[in-house]
Amino acid sequence: MRQLPAAALLVVALTVPVASAAPPAPDVKILPRPGHQVPPELAFRDEDGEPVEIGRYFGEKPVVLVLSYFRCPRLCTEVLNDMTRALRGVGPLSAGRDFQVVVVSFDPREKPALAAAKKRSYVDDYGRPGTEAGWHFLTGEKPDIDCLEEAVGFRAVYDAKDDQFAHDSAVILLTPQGKVSRYLFGLGYNPRDMRLALVESSEGKVGSLLDHVLLLCFHYDPAKGKYSATVLSIVRVGGAVTMLAMIVFWARVARRSLRTTDVAAAE
Repeated sequence: MRQLPAAALLVVALTVPVASAAPPAPDVKILPRPGHQVPPELAFRDEDGEPVEIGRYFGEKPVVLVLSYFRCPRLCTEVLNDMTRALRGVGPLSAGRDFQVVVVSFDPREKPALAAAKKRSYVDDYGRPGTEAGWHFLTGEKPDIDCLEEAVGFRAVYDAKDDQFAHDSAVILLTPQGKVSRYLFGLGYNPRDMRLALVESSEGKVGSLLDHVLLLCFHYDPAKGKYSATVLSIVRVGGAVTMLAMIVFWARVARRSLRTTDVAAAE
């Protein structure tokens, strides 16, 4: 067999197309901004097409905020499904009465009709009649969307080739004043974590005595976006409960002793 000259081999090698390296994935990691104020003047349209400022949902109750886009084929739907499932499990706390749910599309092409369909779907899934007024699905223009993303440390990058957005996933809790309070990252949100995040974000406006006792036992980890029990906290709370029980016990003993003495003196 004849061998090609080295020069010919070099020409062939140089003319064979080389597969280009895939572009790096966009950096869409959420950068938490606890304590940062969401500008209340940001303008959107609600699911009825009415113009609203996001500050309309601030003032009295904590806000459960999700940034998504309504045509998302997978991740956004999972976030909203898991958020709704967790909110069903927060006990007596209820949308509208105790907190507001605000879902904002970061796709400026989406319109109120699509937002309205999403709202109907998730209000039905929530399954608590009379809570529709506590759910808000908003669409808007890119400048206001970008400003909201910046305020909460969220980033979505559009891929024109696939007509999709690359983005991370989280449920963000705001105080009644609209300041960033807690992040629940990823998926599969624990109803306990959701409830504790609501109680903490409410600044004392919602939650029972038991909720506040649990907050003494569970510590929020900002890196993981979850609550975890700490041994030292449990020991402290256990000691306080034991001491309180002893005080109540001895108070009752003293009261009975006093009654016995009074009866004896009367006889």
